[in-house]
Order: sequence, then C-alpha cells, then structure tokens
Amino acid sequence: WCRSPNVMGKIFIIWAISSWFRRGPSTPDPNTPAGAPRVPSRNLFPKNTLMDLYVYVSQEEVFSDFNNTETLFWFHRDLVYGDWNTGEGEDGCYQHDKELDIPESVQHNGSLYIHIYFTKSGFHPDPKRKGQYRRLSTVHSTRMLNKFKRRKFLKTKNLLTGETEADPEMIKRAESHGPVEIISHWHPNLTINMVDDHTAWVKGSVPPPLDQYVKFDAVSGDYYPIVYFNDYWNLQKDYYPINDTLTKLPLRLTYCPLSLWRWQLYAAQNARSPWNFLPEDTYEQSDEDQDSVKVALLETNPYLLGLTIIVSIVHSIFEFLAFKNDIQFWNSRQSLEGLSVRSIIFGVFQSLVVLLYILDNETNFVVQVSVFIGLLIDLWKITKVMDVKVKNKIAGIIPRLVFSDKSTYVESSTKIYDDMAFRYLSWLLYPLFGCYAIYSLLYVEHKGWYSWILSMLYGFLLTFGFITMTPQLFINYKMKSVAHLPWRMLTYKALNTFIDDLFAFVIKMPMMYRIGCLRDDVVFFIYLYQRWIYRVDPNRVNEYGTSGVDHSQNNTADTAAATTAAITNKPEGEKKND
Repeated sequence: WCRSPNVMGKIFIIWAISSWFRRGPSTPDPNTPAGAPRVPSRNLFPKNTLMDLYVYVSQEEVFSDFNNTETLFWFHRDLVYGDWNTGEGEDGCYQHDKELDIPESVQHNGSLYIHIYFTKSGFHPDPKRKGQYRRLSTVHSTRMLNKFKRRKFLKTKNLLTGETEADPEMIKRAESHGPVEIISHWHPNLTINMVDDHTAWVKGSVPPPLDQYVKFDAVSGDYYPIVYFNDYWNLQKDYYPINDTLTKLPLRLTYCPLSLWRWQLYAAQNARSPWNFLPEDTYEQSDEDQDSVKVALLETNPYLLGLTIIVSIVHSIFEFLAFKNDIQFWNSRQSLEGLSVRSIIFGVFQSLVVLLYILDNETNFVVQVSVFIGLLIDLWKITKVMDVKVKNKIAGIIPRLVFSDKSTYVESSTKIYDDMAFRYLSWLLYPLFGCYAIYSLLYVEHKGWYSWILSMLYGFLLTFGFITMTPQLFINYKMKSVAHLPWRMLTYKALNTFIDDLFAFVIKMPMMYRIGCLRDDVVFFIYLYQRWIYRVDPNRVNEYGTSGVDHSQNNTADTAAATTAAITNKPEGEKKND
C-alpha cells in the first residue's frame, strides 16, 4: 500500500503545539535567587511608540562601522509600533529594494550579515554618539543573509561503457572539493517582523521556543520588542548559489508588524531543539520536504486545503489503527488456512531491499528509522507463519535457524494454492524482471554494481510490487472464501490509500506515485468484490479460529441421538433388564 507523507497535519495541530509551548517548562533564570518572587515585566516600547529603522549590511558579524554610509542599506523614520493601517498597502508594511555589490570574499563562500536597529524616534544606534544613544531605547538583531547548503555529487556512470552524462565542470569540482561541497546560496527576499506583543512575561518562565526571542534588560528587568526575521515563505528551490559570475545581489526587505499568535506559529515551525541529535543534512532534507506543504498552502484552494488538513489527521488515526489490528491479528492467529505465507516472506525481502536502497542513497534519517521498524515487524510475522528453530551453531558461534511450514498451513489446501499462485506469478514476473534489469544496466547510470542491484530491485518492486498482492486474491478465488482475511486492518489501510490519492493530487508528486495509489485502490476493490460474491458461511472457521455455529451444542445433540439409537437397537431381553 502506498503511503502519504502526512505532513499537512502539522499545520492543523500547530495551535495546540503553540498552546503546549505556553504551558511547557522553561529554563530557570540563574541570576534569580531561589525562592525569590518573579515580577512580571513590561515591553520597553509601549504601544504607538515612534521608531526609526536602521538597516546595515556588512561582512562583520559584530557591527560597529556606523559612520560608513555604504553599509547603510535602509533608513526609515517615524514608524509606529503596533500600527496596522499605514504603508503602501495600508497594512503597516513597508518595502525597500536595492542591489548589493558582492565583495570578493562573499563570492568565495564568505558571509554577509544584516544588522537591524529600531530606536525610539530621535535616537541613534551608535553607542559612541553621546546624547543620541540610549540603551533602553534601542533594539538590535543580527542575521546572516546568505545560507550555506550542501551540494552532493554522486559519481555515477554507465557500468558497461564507463561513460557519464554529468557536467564536466561538476566532475572537476567533485575531484577538487570532494563528494560534498558547501556552497553559499542567496534568496532575494526577507521580511523583518516586529511582534505586536505587550504580554507581562516573567523572566525565566517564558516557554520554549519563545524564550529564544524574548530578551530581557539586565538592569530594569523589562524586555525589548521582539524582532523576528521571517523567511518561512522562502522556498528552497528559489535559492541560487553565489559564485564568481555574479556581481550584484538583489535584496528586497519588507517590514511588517506581526501578531503574537502568528509569531508563535512561525516560531513553533522553526523550532528544532527537540531534534538536535539529528545530523545537519537531515534539517536540509526537512526544509525541502516542507516546500511541498508551503506550495500547497499558497496554490491550493482554501476549501480543498482545509479538507486535506482534516483528512490528514484521520490518516494518522487510521494508520495507527491499521498497525494495531495488524499486530493483534497475527499475534492471536491460530490457523493459517486461507492466508498466503509466501506473500509474508516476500514482504520481508521487499522491506529489506527498500532499507538497503535508502541507506545506499543516504535518505532522511527519520525515513530510515521508519523503514527499519517496518522490517522488524515483517520479521516478527515470520515467527507467526512459520516454525523457527535454532539448530547447531555455525563454527560454534553463529546460530543456524531452520524454518519450516506450520502444520495448519501444510495440511490445508492453502499451501497448494499459494505455491500455484506464485508459480503462475513467476511466469510473468521473471520476464519483466529480466527486461527491467537489462534496461537499467543499459540506460541508467549507477555508482557501482552494488548500487545497480539495489536500484534495479527497488525500481522493479516500485513498478510491479503490487502484483505480489495477487496471490491472496488467487487463494480467495480457489477457496471461495474471504473469512480468513484481517478485514479491519485491510479496511484501515484501504482508507489510508484513498487519503493518499487526495494528497497525491494536491501536493506535487511523481506520476509513478499517483499510479501506485490507483493500483492499490484497484486491488482493494477486487478484495471487496470477492467479499461480496463469497457470502459468509457460518460453518467456516474465521481468522480467529471460531465459526458462527456452536459446535458444543451440536456435539451434545449428536451424542444424545447416538445413545437413543443404541438403546432402540438393543435386544428385547436387554431392554427388560434396563
């Protein structure tokens, strides 16, 4: 069954996450004595405070060159804190566009910083200007404008000819910089948000991740207005590398007020502290995965988007129920009559191939863990459908496992039908497998023979793997029954497949993924058709080893009838003695 990325549900539950953040524990202030009362603070910039905005761009992370006019990117006088009605669009927002000259160091992976200063009207951000600078009237925030991203070069080639279609320039860079190159990237848009918030925050009690942004003054105990660099809507695909061919960098800065609850949404989305044990490239992959969500939010019809968010929550519930019922079904299963054991074994092989493939291609760490857990569950199923015994150890160290079919599977006609189904299936799969292997070897580039085997097997399973669900259909057809199937688990998985169809057409996905969802739908509809034509037989044993007929009463009645018949058939002399 195809699976959805299920990332849209994150947006739906973000309000609950932000509410949880408000109630969550925070890091206590080390400067506050134990047991001392914590006094609520206030915003150092009251509502409707007149402000001046200073924006400097420099290569220095710590800025002090206020007298250099070339570093001043934007100066805007008399902004009103908390004003939502002025500006070009009458929404409190202002824009400024300018092209920046690229220093030579930035062309060679140097850094470029933006320094934002908000001062109360009439003050200056330069601490050296006596009488014009005031600490409690100045808000400062700094951020790197460029973004360093990893570019990986995969050395692939045609295994037969040794040729490659890769760019020769990329090959030279890979030889000089290695398989992974760190490259500085640029995005021309950035939004500066000042949060319109006057909450009486208590120092040391601000919940994470908000505590990363609320800065308190050490002397007065009050907090500065929250300045937030908002690049949430900057898609990863819109970043481009900075190199020697560029002489100018366009930059559009936008200043906008931001409400507290919207800031909480952005802060919660960008919070990564719970996952700080993951490698940095996992974050990059996560950012790329979120692009599909952002595109859906920007381009999808609001009603369809709302429906997608709701069904994504339902998808998670169904996925959990399918997992629970699948484990429950195989854990309590007593008879294997009517079930395709060969499909379970093939499922282990399929999961193993997928795991080795994603490890070879360095896929997302979370995906690797998910596939590994799925493989463990498939291996556990083997112990339920086969007798596993440990024989003599190999070389006295490695235990030798012996697998044999269970008696309930061998003694029934299920094994005959299962072997027959896979024999018929092999007549179709083997030629297809051979053709796909030859095609992959001739026309697709690979890192090596090991990668060719994995990618060939993975591509074949992705294209034709749905055929492995057909042996169970064949067994149902031969036995004229579907009572042995785990219908609860199949139903939940089928509903998830229908939800996947919705995701597949809302979010941009490969056509093969969409076709795969449609194929799974067709297979399940065949299951439903078999359930309709093969009516329920109360005498047939179901998946739990029981039937709809009370056999104990039938056995009692049969015993009584046999006793009566025995007495009736006695000779006359024995009847008198009785």
